[in-house]
Amino acid sequence: MNLTPHSPFSSKASQLLSWGHWFTFANIGLVLIIALAYLAADAAPSSVLGWVYMLVTWISHTSFITFCAFVLTVFPLSLVFPYPRHIRGMAALIATFGISILCLDAFVYYQHGYHLSFQTLPEIITLLLGMLNGMSVFTGILIILGFSAIFCFELIVGNHAWHHLEKLKSYRFPKYATAFLVTCFATSHLMHVWADANNYFDVTKQDNVLPLSYPTTAKTLLARHELLDLNEYEQARTVRLENATSHFQPPKNVQSCEFNAPAIDIFVLDTALKNTPALQSKAVFIHPQVLVPTDKKDHAFNLVYGLPAYYRDTITEQGLPPVWNINNVLSVAGKGEFDYLKRQSDDSKIRFHFTPEFPELKNDTLFIVIEPALGSDIVSQTTLHTNLPYFSEHNGLMQGTDIMVTLLDKHFECGALASQTMIGNVVGASELNQGVNYSQGVLITYKKDRIILVNHDGRHKQISAKEGFPIEQKMDIPFLVQSIKSLKKFTVKAPNP
Repeated sequence: MNLTPHSPFSSKASQLLSWGHWFTFANIGLVLIIALAYLAADAAPSSVLGWVYMLVTWISHTSFITFCAFVLTVFPLSLVFPYPRHIRGMAALIATFGISILCLDAFVYYQHGYHLSFQTLPEIITLLLGMLNGMSVFTGILIILGFSAIFCFELIVGNHAWHHLEKLKSYRFPKYATAFLVTCFATSHLMHVWADANNYFDVTKQDNVLPLSYPTTAKTLLARHELLDLNEYEQARTVRLENATSHFQPPKNVQSCEFNAPAIDIFVLDTALKNTPALQSKAVFIHPQVLVPTDKKDHAFNLVYGLPAYYRDTITEQGLPPVWNINNVLSVAGKGEFDYLKRQSDDSKIRFHFTPEFPELKNDTLFIVIEPALGSDIVSQTTLHTNLPYFSEHNGLMQGTDIMVTLLDKHFECGALASQTMIGNVVGASELNQGVNYSQGVLITYKKDRIILVNHDGRHKQISAKEGFPIEQKMDIPFLVQSIKSLKKFTVKAPNP
């Protein structure tokens, strides 16, 4: 093969290389637009530095992966098979395939909170096929049109760059653009190094937003928050979270609330529901994705107090009532560990009934029915039935702690009291759909469809809430930091003995 500088083969390869740069620049612009979906999927930064990091990382990281895709695919083909017409066609097909995968990953991340991976690809395909089966014909046509539009874009860009290559070569734009991208790339990495060293969460929380981002582990993080002793870990010993030197500290200057709305009966069942006509009415809403601990005491504590079971031992041993119960509106029946809360009166506004079966109700009763949590895992999903409209607005996971928060916020209009005294979400109000809990020595967090379970020794697993398959993906440490901070909202250091 003749590869001298004046050979036709060398000339074509050189032209294709120059063409490839412009083809890559055009695709960088398209990828930047698609990557906006990742930024929209999570909460925006809360500081100027966080915004700067987000912008430079968005520009540099997406440009880098686009350039790498060109170097690994189109560039070798142009050297081995330097025929412009064929290369342009193959490049259009390769770019269309790659950008379609990026669109799919962006969709999965926006909807479920995790990226595609080879380990979970079969399960994710099954999940997507289930979604496609319920998709309308119009939506299917839009997807096909979108795929066709991407392919047409690639063909037009490739042909235009080739036919105007000599004119494009005279532009100085590539030099300035390349310098700008390299500057953004270096800036984003330097900012991340600084933020990681200084625990600047508004930057590090963005680690897992874009695909193929920073890898990390959970052990140092757990040690930083006293959930793991690294010295003991190295000696193959474990530390339990409940043994951390911390005490429950209730909030001060609690907001007032009148609790003027009608009373609500909450039935927590021990046995699965059978045919219950009262729950088959059109006025009853059913939510099948309530994430609860399988430990019954932890589950009951979540419901009554609106707090993770991280605080259960301290609160129940001291017999402390829920902080939100400022007007003594709570009554609890049928649960032995809450004997200190048991009271029945006509002025009770929130009445818990821990009972084996669902009783007959009056027509005007406002109720919530929670089926038992089944299974041997740390957490399980159960079903909620209610005739309260607030819970009909929610899609995806919710927790037992969210029920009390939602009741105070939406039914009794005591949102300030709820946010001050509990740890949970108002159902239907959070687009991010995330939460934290704790049970049996395991930290439990979720974000959209992804559930993360972290043991006291740093071992962890991630699972899909909807399908139950394991998600083999790097730990989202910034989200874990945020979850731990939420969990320890009412924690203070205990005095040294």
